[in-house]
Parts: sequence; C-alpha cells; structure tokens
Amino acid sequence: MKKSITPNQIKENNRNLIYQYIYRNHNVSQQNIAYDLHLSRPTVTTNLASLEEDGLITKNGQINTEYVGRKAAAYTIIPDYRVGIGVEILRKEVKIIAVNLYGEKILRSVYKIPYKNEDDYFQKVCQKILSFKDFIGLSDEQILGVGFAMQALISPDSKIVLYGKILECSGLSISAFTRYLPYPCAFIHDADSAAIAELWVSPNLDDAFYLSLSHHLGASLIIDRKLISGDHGHSSTIEHIQMEPNGKLCYCGKHGCIETLCSLHSLLDENETIEYFFQKVRNNKEAELKRWHTYLQHLAKAINLLHLIYDKTFILGGYLAPFLLENDLAFLYEEIKKLTPFPESSDFLQISKMPKHNITIGAALPYIQKFLNTR
Repeated sequence: MKKSITPNQIKENNRNLIYQYIYRNHNVSQQNIAYDLHLSRPTVTTNLASLEEDGLITKNGQINTEYVGRKAAAYTIIPDYRVGIGVEILRKEVKIIAVNLYGEKILRSVYKIPYKNEDDYFQKVCQKILSFKDFIGLSDEQILGVGFAMQALISPDSKIVLYGKILECSGLSISAFTRYLPYPCAFIHDADSAAIAELWVSPNLDDAFYLSLSHHLGASLIIDRKLISGDHGHSSTIEHIQMEPNGKLCYCGKHGCIETLCSLHSLLDENETIEYFFQKVRNNKEAELKRWHTYLQHLAKAINLLHLIYDKTFILGGYLAPFLLENDLAFLYEEIKKLTPFPESSDFLQISKMPKHNITIGAALPYIQKFLNTR
C-alpha cells in the first residue's frame, strides 16, 4: 500500500524548497519564490516568517524592478547561521579555517605545533580550535563539526587512521580529539579533502583524477561527483607506485616511488620556500629552472601512466597549484606526447579552481553539505 504524504511533510518540504531557493539565488523576493516554485503567496509568506524567526534568513534591502510602486523586500540566507571548521594536521604546524554555508572563509589561522602522538598534543590543538572559535565570536550551536585533514589513509567511518607513516600515527582514533571538543569530528585523507573543495567550486565536474601536489603527493579519483575509496581504503594512492626501483627512499620504505619524484619535498631544497623557488624560476635562474623542468618531466611521466588507465580530466591541485602557469601545462603536454603511444590532445589538464586553502576548506565542507542536504 502506497503511503500518503502527511500535511506536516508537505509543510517541511515547502520550507526546505524555499530555503534552498534563497540559498541558490541569494537576494530574492516573495514574488520570485512563489513564481519559480509554484507556491501560493500565503505559503511563501508563512515560511519566510518562520525561517526569519529561526534565524536562517534575513531581509537584505530591496529588489530593484522596472515597476512603479513599493519595492519588494529582498531575502537572503544568513551565511554564518552554521559554520564548519577544517583542521590540517602537519608535522610542524596546525592550520585551522572556519567556513560559512557558502564555503567561504571566515577566518584562517596557522599555529606552530609540532606533531606528537601524545595526549598533551591533542589537548593543545583542541584548545587552539576552541580559542579560534571564541575569537570569531561563534557559539557552540553554530559549529556543525570539525574535519581533521590527515596525511594518512582513513577508515570508512572516518574515525581511525589506518596508515599514517608520515606522522607515525597509524591506529590514531578520532576520540583523541573528541574528548576535548563538544562537536562532531571526523578524519579525512588530505587529498580527498582537497578534491571535495574542488567539487564544491566546480558544479559541472563529474569525473576527474585530482592530483594533490603538496609537501607530500596525494590523489583522489572522482567518478560521478563521488570520491572512490576502494574495497580496502587505498584507491588512488599513486604516490607509492614505483617509477625508479633504484631511486630515492620513500617514507613507505620502498625506493623510487612517485612520491620521491613529484612531491614538493622532492622539488624544494631543505628550508627553501616555494615562494622563493618560483621567484627564481620565473626570473629564469638557470639552476632553479633546470630543477623545475626535471620535476615537470617526472610529473609528465606519472600523469601519462595514470592517464593511460583513466582517460578523464586531470586536475593539478595542492600547494603547487597557485604557482602553475599555462606555459607549465604546455611543457607537460609536450613531455606527455613524447611518452604516450596515442595521439594526445592538449585538453585534459586543468589547474585547480580552488588553489588556496583547499585542504582545510575541504575538511569543513562535508559538514556544510550535510546541513544543506537536510534543509
């Protein structure tokens, strides 16, 4: 027997439709809402009053029209009605960001806290998160959750670090943080976090291979706008594909992994900043330019290998993305054409559309998306 929809369900559905409409279109009038959603004006008026009373929306000026007479009030959502927090855990520092319901940065801070697999460390990080929240002036109710981006493989339930050789944190439980925080918390692989941020700013992106070119190499496979984790949690761990068996030692214990050729650790000298390196490159300094071209040749080899398997868009993201130029892509295409057995079009490489703070923002976005999906 088919279940009928109750009046309360209809009311809730109308309320959600109206909220989502305002979210997508920003400043809208009652007339816009009623016309586009095919709802009666009394229904729209009642729901707007309810949403405004609950603090989800507000009036924001008036709508300019060609018609003579009183201008209609413009409604918009309150972006910081709820907030997500993203945290990136690194060996020598912790990065924290707060984003609103549009995924926009509210505030970002970086703290020099060397990683230790000890309770004092977790307590200190949580104290920084709470102080960060208080400094912005957010209430506990506003915080949807805290996502911790880790240089590690994460369990399907986002609660356990399955493989964390970089920080030596394998087996770490999210309870190390939740015991000090009153919010939902979850781990996320840092490359997946960056890929989530990319999907957020690219609504037309369906399938892609996301390369996180950061201090360490990472990747994420996107199919039908979903991240593919695999049966054992290590899909897209391309950093440990061996390209030079007699090459440099990787942190995994093997030699010549792509990590040793295409990470920023492989590109930069010790204590050299990426800003300083690219200043030299763009000024055509011979030593740095040679090093950059060698890096791009290694990257081209890796991309060609992966592109032969997955013939889709490749997105170059991570910390390197803000420094990439179109002529760098042209260099990569020329190197790839030397390697591939097929005629290769110069149309599948893209520079990330969210090159800054993508890992921390991406760690916060699942909480934002979950909230929006329930409105």
